Amino acid sequence: MSARSYIIDDRERKSFLLDREVLVSEEILRQEMAQIFARCWIYVGHASELRAPGDFRTRKVAGRPVIFCRDQGGAFHCLFNTCRHRGAIVCTQRDGNARRFMCIYHGWTYGNDGRLARVPGDDAYANGLDKESLALKRPARFEDYRGFWFMCLDPDAPALHEYLAHAKDYIDLVIDQSPSGQMEIIAGVQEYGVAANWKLMVENSVDDYHLPSTHSTWLNFMANSGVKIEPPKEEGLVLPTRGRAVELGNGHFTTDNVNFRGRPVAKWIPLYGEAARQEIDEIRAELVARLGAERAQRVADTNRNLVVFPNLVINDGSSVTVRTFYPEGAGRMHVTAWALGPVEETESARARRLDAFLTFYGPGGFATPDDVEALELVQQGLANWSDDRWSEMSRGMGKEGDQLNSDEHHLRIFWRRWNELMGA
Repeated sequence: MSARSYIIDDRERKSFLLDREVLVSEEILRQEMAQIFARCWIYVGHASELRAPGDFRTRKVAGRPVIFCRDQGGAFHCLFNTCRHRGAIVCTQRDGNARRFMCIYHGWTYGNDGRLARVPGDDAYANGLDKESLALKRPARFEDYRGFWFMCLDPDAPALHEYLAHAKDYIDLVIDQSPSGQMEIIAGVQEYGVAANWKLMVENSVDDYHLPSTHSTWLNFMANSGVKIEPPKEEGLVLPTRGRAVELGNGHFTTDNVNFRGRPVAKWIPLYGEAARQEIDEIRAELVARLGAERAQRVADTNRNLVVFPNLVINDGSSVTVRTFYPEGAGRMHVTAWALGPVEETESARARRLDAFLTFYGPGGFATPDDVEALELVQQGLANWSDDRWSEMSRGMGKEGDQLNSDEHHLRIFWRRWNELMGA
């Protein structure tokens, strides 16, 4: 018997409603952990974070403590950061380089490939210890696409390449910025908590409908910098949309815009000043020579917010931001964000990239504080959910032709896939 549906998806009446219980219920969160986070591919980290054999990063992935590391032979691993003896965290350092990880509780020691290397006083075990069977556990699947590493707890899940479906095309657009095809995480990381349900961050990451009202300060900043983005005069304060909302399969989707966010290689943008013009022109010329005029224009003059279901967002605009988030309760999430850039870029190009990253997505930037405030206000308002049950998400439904970023087509893509995986 199927679970009940949490959406009303009436295509004949062109109406889509979301049951707000899904944003407040701890029981639904428990179901999500089993039906979504235990079955889907979840982003772990980028290959550039582990540059040398022995490098490691510890983090939570969908709430699970893991060690993302390379062994002495250079192979990548994702290990559960849980001692096989009594369950303590094995590696307590945030990052570093190590051949072995020792649990501070009883001294059980593991190699950076996860194998159990040493047990103090192992002669006390009457039948001996089978060290081979006591290696650190790991997710059932661990695969990468072009340096983006994912784990999956479901051994029967499709391969990552298949799971990503057409999202791969948009990841390729990001990587094409690099002459060698090598992108790297730039040193530094943003981490913050948001008092809101994790699924609200998915919606917010691709919702251009909120830009004029939530981010008016940023629009004024852009105008004062020489980039004027005026909403049309009709009711609704919607940006003049030059982009689409695109479904990519398996719950993934993206916005696809003509660039208006100040990408450093869009030479018409005056945001970076005349001093940067020559280098920006050189970057564009390299793109054209390597990719051809059409592909170069695609890379340089369009931007996108890509969602890989369920909780990875790659914002490819004025900078490239990799952002993931996981629930810490029905009304709270933890967010982690990194900047990504070509390994070859010059110091000046890297400085412009980081400036753009921090100006828009930084903790004191134009976007992030506004968005956090908006999402927390939503969560506060949802205290009335049982008496005001349904969120209206029908915008653009039934429209012929392209769905726009200011419509809610892409939000409905997420919720239909979520509803399906939850058993409805």
